[in-house]
Amino acid sequence: MTGNKKVAIVSCYFQPNYGSQLQAYATQRILDKLGIANETICIGGLRKEINRAKYRYFISRIFHLDTIRDKMATVRKVIAIRRYPDYARNSAIRKAKFDEFAVTMFRLSRIYGSKAELGRCAGDYSTFIVGSDQLWLPSNIEADYYTLNFVPDSIKKIAYATSFGVSSLPHKQAVKATAFLGRLDSIAVREKSGQDIVMKLTGRDVPIVCDPTLLFTAAEWDETAGASPHAGEKYIFCYFLGNNPPQREWVKRLKETTGCSIIQMQHCDEYISCDEVFADHTPYDIGPKEFISLIRDAEYVCTDSFHCTVFAILYSKRFFTFRRYGKDSTVSTNSRLYSLLSLAGLESRMLKGDEDTTACSKSGIDYGPVHNRIDSLRQKSVEWLCNSLA
Repeated sequence: MTGNKKVAIVSCYFQPNYGSQLQAYATQRILDKLGIANETICIGGLRKEINRAKYRYFISRIFHLDTIRDKMATVRKVIAIRRYPDYARNSAIRKAKFDEFAVTMFRLSRIYGSKAELGRCAGDYSTFIVGSDQLWLPSNIEADYYTLNFVPDSIKKIAYATSFGVSSLPHKQAVKATAFLGRLDSIAVREKSGQDIVMKLTGRDVPIVCDPTLLFTAAEWDETAGASPHAGEKYIFCYFLGNNPPQREWVKRLKETTGCSIIQMQHCDEYISCDEVFADHTPYDIGPKEFISLIRDAEYVCTDSFHCTVFAILYSKRFFTFRRYGKDSTVSTNSRLYSLLSLAGLESRMLKGDEDTTACSKSGIDYGPVHNRIDSLRQKSVEWLCNSLA
């Protein structure tokens, strides 16, 4: 399909984030399943160059309130690591699990010293495929890596299920997006908002495809899932990235209603002090493999995370999804949650936090039609990918 040369995957496999690593792994896995030789571009020699560009972007927006709020989360986490030795040790344990997954689950390229060097060696590959996740956030457009601008015109460039993460781009990044989108041979996005952005900027009507994690069934993900650390227990799995205490209060009421304990992955994106007294169990030695099994074996799943919601749906769980950002936030990534729930026909699972927990605990989900809808999009997505790689 791609000749004797490999396909190069440009992904965020290195990020210490469950969704980022699992979607990057799923991208590699689907190419393996299709019998296409591939490797993921190693970030090792490129990271400093990329991060410098992102820092310049954030500095340029230092007086934007939403940007300040967003970056303060990172600052609070750094301060907490220095202030609380136990948290520092636990964070290191979690980071080691992510590093282990990155080292053992990905076939990485050799190290390239710069984007320019990678561009000069691009002819070693038949195709570059970028995706998925929020790789076209404004900050990433400024970093100019996931844009594939370093790839020569003569090499095929594909974007699979790539997301802008936001519903609209600032003017400067919109101008840059118009240019790099025009160079891509094939584009498929993950959300309706991304489809609208591409149409507005380029006039191209591009398809919506599955996030890579949705390309596999629960049974297929069981092959990756790790041993369940709480098998046989009745628990609510809680994975909140945002700092929204009312959502925690709702989960506490659900605990009282159901008698289930709460297992929480805490302080993942930022240090949230109220979470110290929220859950019954807060394990840190949880990598992407164990993350899957914790969702699979839960009685209920409560989250504001896109990928946690994905796995809750794949495993037919009783789940409740909350908004991470306020409706007026300019850095909001809520659009991907809306798109996912719309795809599955499960818009009613998005809660505000004032719903009656007794009624919610008894509200079942008819997963037959849900999985039929996902199966249909899964087949179309694989077909699109095969045609784009041909």
